[in-house]
Amino acid sequence: MRHTLIPILLLCLALASVGVGGFGVIQHNRAALVHQFAVDRQAQLDEATRGVTEALEDVGEDLRFAGELLSQPGTTQEHRRELRALLEVVGGFKAIAAYEEQGAERLRLVDRRADPRVVQGTFFPQMAETARRALERPPGDITSSPPLVGDERVWLRILATAIPVDEGQPRGTVAVLVDMESFFSPLRIVTSDPEARLLLVGAHGRASPASDPALASWYQRVGTDAGAVPQYASLVSKMRAGERGTILLGEQEAERLGLGRADAVAAFTPIQLKGGSHWSAATLVSTATLRSHEQGLILRLSLAALLVALFLVAFAVYVVLAQRRAVALRESRRHADQLAHLHDKTQKILDHIPTGVLALTAEGRISAVNQALRTRMPPSVVGAPLAAAFPQAPEPVVSRLGELVGAATREARVRSLLGEPLALFGEEGQYSIHAVPLEAREPEVRTLLVVEDLSNLRALETQLLRAEKLATVGVLAAGIAHEIGTPLGVVRGRAEYVLGKLGSTHAQAAGVGVMIEQIDLVSRTIRQLLDFSRLQPAAVRPVEFVPLTRDVYELLRLEAERRRVRITLEIPEGLPPLAADPDQLQQVLVNLMLNACDACGPGGEVRVSAVAPDGSSSGAWGFVTLTVKDDGCGIPPESLNQVFDPFFTTKKRGQGTGLGLTMVAHVVRNHGGRVELESEQGRGTRITLLWPASGPAMTEERHVS
Repeated sequence: MRHTLIPILLLCLALASVGVGGFGVIQHNRAALVHQFAVDRQAQLDEATRGVTEALEDVGEDLRFAGELLSQPGTTQEHRRELRALLEVVGGFKAIAAYEEQGAERLRLVDRRADPRVVQGTFFPQMAETARRALERPPGDITSSPPLVGDERVWLRILATAIPVDEGQPRGTVAVLVDMESFFSPLRIVTSDPEARLLLVGAHGRASPASDPALASWYQRVGTDAGAVPQYASLVSKMRAGERGTILLGEQEAERLGLGRADAVAAFTPIQLKGGSHWSAATLVSTATLRSHEQGLILRLSLAALLVALFLVAFAVYVVLAQRRAVALRESRRHADQLAHLHDKTQKILDHIPTGVLALTAEGRISAVNQALRTRMPPSVVGAPLAAAFPQAPEPVVSRLGELVGAATREARVRSLLGEPLALFGEEGQYSIHAVPLEAREPEVRTLLVVEDLSNLRALETQLLRAEKLATVGVLAAGIAHEIGTPLGVVRGRAEYVLGKLGSTHAQAAGVGVMIEQIDLVSRTIRQLLDFSRLQPAAVRPVEFVPLTRDVYELLRLEAERRRVRITLEIPEGLPPLAADPDQLQQVLVNLMLNACDACGPGGEVRVSAVAPDGSSSGAWGFVTLTVKDDGCGIPPESLNQVFDPFFTTKKRGQGTGLGLTMVAHVVRNHGGRVELESEQGRGTRITLLWPASGPAMTEERHVS
């Protein structure tokens, strides 16, 4: 008995050591918890401000649209009628006024449903002042007024922009009176938490009425009482500077700000307006919930340690009693060995079945799992309920499996789910599930659950459908080019003739120009379809990548400068020649670099690089790694599997055909290479080409089908 108790005492000591270590780890990880808490709050605020930014961008687009309407030829009545329609459509606009370059009012319109003060013209002097300031900035930039005098809600703002200069038209401005309250409604999501407080600062540095009263009060006093709330003063300074990030406020400072007696996390981010001005939003949240969560976790660990200790004591008592029953159990052990032998044989048979099989007891617990399922389930699944076998599956899916097993047991017949899309192991796949009832006299194996994974089969079907789609595109392309190309050429020629007769100053010249542009767009699409359908076998020869890349750079340099995008080449000297058709390789680079420029905004960067083979390839000479990377908008996760499909594009209507990347993939595979895509929405996209390097003995062209 003494020798039996020694391991139990050692286990108790080890348990105590683990408990003490666990408490220490919890204390040390508090900073990590606070950091994760701040990251979550920052993400929530970014999501809310994204909706506000989109709403403000829509307002800016409407304002610029009004300026474009006024820049078009027409009478004052026509302009008034067009702006009246815009005023009726845009719910936030309360009044619109246009001014000449000298400041004289050109026209004014007021929403008949607006506040009486707006109808009486109370804010038109301030609209004229904001319009005057807008003349000092380029057309398209948005000039915002401070909160208007006489607006008790402090939500009314005046936005103005310069009218684009057209030939024969005077330069002027257009201003609108906007109720901004509805545009900031997405920020309500960050105040849904009762512990969260919002601080919203306008473009002119004043706290908006949506701000928490206590935070707004301290915002007004931060210039004189910064010593009392230094971190809050730093937060205000960063918000005014248009920065983004998080700040941790101490316990005393959080209490002064009305956030409770606990540390607080402040997340802040700017809301940009075109032209440089910005609003700024911040949420301040107490970490009291983290502290209570930490205390609850410690309590649960203590209870768990106590339960384990009680279990060990009970186990020790059981061991003592079991020793007295050893003689009586010898015969039972012999029978158990026989059963174990039979169980091992059965398990080996099940393990060699490629389909997953799971055995359930009469009480619905797992008694055995074969090898096909054991590698995809938790290691301690035997003896647990059915739900424990699929911890990553949604609750409705687990419930369906339980109902299937119950129905098979009650009806004493096989019940199945055939080809169902189920997320059994975290990711959705295609499965056929069969519940097979067995003899009721064996409670340890009452039901078998057979799981057939059909995902690979479905993937092969998808590849066949895609190949069929590509073949259809080729046939369709040839037919479209033949039937539409020639009539389009005739229509374009006539349109150019009409434009030449009318002259560029004629009122209908712009419309005819649009016709020509749209015809060119259709012609480009037809050419891309023809290139795709008539892609010739690659006439492969050694191609020096450095001069070819420089030629493509010179070809696209002016277009990149027009878009204010920087193209950077990082091509090392001594790069081995590529085994490629030079025309098709140039076409691949042009498509990838143009796509990267399209994804970047002004100030963005497209980086083209290449890396020589490292010698690890199994081929005779290996592959050269070519990379085209941008810091643009990125690709949504749900679209990553579709970007190489024909006619799929994330660009706006009329700006892309969806054939560029399809052709790139086709050309690369045609040369025996491989395409890899990595993208993160909002961070940019990286496309990597693994292109075969040319062998030293290649002296003449070879053809790769």
